[in-house]
Amino acid sequence: MKTTTLGAAGPEVGVIGLGCMGMTHAYDPDGRDDATSVAVLHRAVELGVTLIDTADVYGPYTNEELVGRGLEGLRDRVVLATKVGLELGPQGLTSSMSGMKLNGRPEHVRRSIDESLRRLRTDHVDLYQLHRVDTKVPIEETWGALAEAVQAGKARAIGLSEVTVEQIERAQAVHPVASVQSELSLWTRDALADVVPYCEAHGIAFLPFSPLGRGFLTGTMASVDDLPAGDWRRTMPRFQAETIAANQAIVAAVRAIADRAGATPAQVALAWVRAQGAYVIPIPGTKTPKYLVDNAAAGDLTLSDEDLAELDALPAPEGTRY
Repeated sequence: MKTTTLGAAGPEVGVIGLGCMGMTHAYDPDGRDDATSVAVLHRAVELGVTLIDTADVYGPYTNEELVGRGLEGLRDRVVLATKVGLELGPQGLTSSMSGMKLNGRPEHVRRSIDESLRRLRTDHVDLYQLHRVDTKVPIEETWGALAEAVQAGKARAIGLSEVTVEQIERAQAVHPVASVQSELSLWTRDALADVVPYCEAHGIAFLPFSPLGRGFLTGTMASVDDLPAGDWRRTMPRFQAETIAANQAIVAAVRAIADRAGATPAQVALAWVRAQGAYVIPIPGTKTPKYLVDNAAAGDLTLSDEDLAELDALPAPEGTRY
């Protein structure tokens, strides 16, 4: 696995990371297999996929517990990231994210880092991220509480998720921002307008979640019926019968480039994301060993200028994100 650094001043990590949410949360809830997920974590470390991302809200709590168990004996070989600031409400997970509650109160952050460390079976995380900005709490107050975790040795660095440039700048005035995590893929490009260039200019790592379009860009979904019962994506606008059919044109273009490159559609989609900046480190999620290996191999794929231009020109997808 080729490596980069987590921003200009961060630790070395593989150019492809691993998002762990789907191991216990949101996708295919009846297909949870902790033993296989632990095997995926072990294999990820062997392959050099060393940026491991989780969050307290995934489950809730079960994801951190699984990751902590899976990384026993391997902790010093990974860059471990988790998040705080979202809570699962009584509605559960919905397509509009309305089932999530924001909580950026400093006392919540202070309590949550200790609980996350206990579940993760470690005395520190390498990256502690604010999952979403709580609009009812000044970001300076929330960010200050995350900075306290760094000062206490409970976190090595802190990052933001799904934020604007203005919010990054406000946080930067309190404590350095090590990373920004937001959705970025061939069918979600909003961050390229300003956030990604800002991060690149300021040496901040950008961590794209859902870089495979929640699995759609792998070319394995011809209809909504290909999704497991109870899967969160069944409620999302881009996975409805009409939109999933219309969006097949995007997959067809990706597949054509993959055929030319001798790669898989997933590898092409990830290589395009990687090409968006020196510190852009995609964190595709998987709980399947085969897909982990496939994703990791994208770290060695460099697309031609022609391929990149063709992918840049793809149309926007039908349907909104949430």
